Amino acid sequence: MHKALLLADEAGLAGEVPVGAVLVKGHEIIGQGFNQPRLSHDPSAHAEILAIRDAALKSANYRLPGTTLYVTIEPCTMCFGALIHSRVERLVIGALEPKAGVVVSHSLVESEWLNHRIEVSHGVLEDECRLRMRQFFAARRNTRHDLD
Repeated sequence: MHKALLLADEAGLAGEVPVGAVLVKGHEIIGQGFNQPRLSHDPSAHAEILAIRDAALKSANYRLPGTTLYVTIEPCTMCFGALIHSRVERLVIGALEPKAGVVVSHSLVESEWLNHRIEVSHGVLEDECRLRMRQFFAARRNTRHDLD
């Protein structure tokens, strides 16, 4: 999660929402990413998606069994769908996202119709993960920038 926090910092420095993600297999990082939809002009360029894409390219496989994704903030619907389709085994979340997070906050992970189950844990370095989000959005409000 420490590496994911460093990636979240990169996103924040670039003016992006500070979310970082690292995909691990065994003890090796096989994929990583940070939010960059504004930089890349790509609405799907969330940290989780970029980490999955990175790992899939490196492993030459769109399935990523036996992997764990560490992400600083609870994934949205799009990112959770990518985790299901790529067959990530485990998800470790820093802080929950009560508005847009769907894994724990809106319990999508418990849906019986899913064709893959992901082991989920949360609260890892939660205060540090949440602090980055709070500071980022406080700064945005103070400078009156929006994220359209």
